[in-house]
Amino acid sequence: MRTENPTVYSTESGRICPQCGRPQADCTCKKQAARPQGDGIARIFRDAKGRKGKTVTLITGLPLDEEALRKLLSDLKRMCGTGGAVKDGALEIQGDHRDVIFDELKKRGFAVKKAGG
Repeated sequence: MRTENPTVYSTESGRICPQCGRPQADCTCKKQAARPQGDGIARIFRDAKGRKGKTVTLITGLPLDEEALRKLLSDLKRMCGTGGAVKDGALEIQGDHRDVIFDELKKRGFAVKKAGG
């Protein structure tokens, strides 16, 4: 349904998705963008790229749904005494807390590996 000048708003249905051309309530793009399943191994690594030199600890590959990830993130942030966020199925925790997070995830029964440098 893509055209040269796609409709961005309709008085009938409101905002229109620029990708699929459907009303945002019926958009199929969001439903297709499911989080890829990992191999069941949680990988913990430190990253500072694109963050103006600030270090964050990234945890990827956790086999949990969105709500369980948010609960786990809340617990880990409380343990580390810092902030964080869930982005694209990965947990980001401010600062370098790999050892603390590694031990906690091990206690909770996850298969964990330290990745990166």
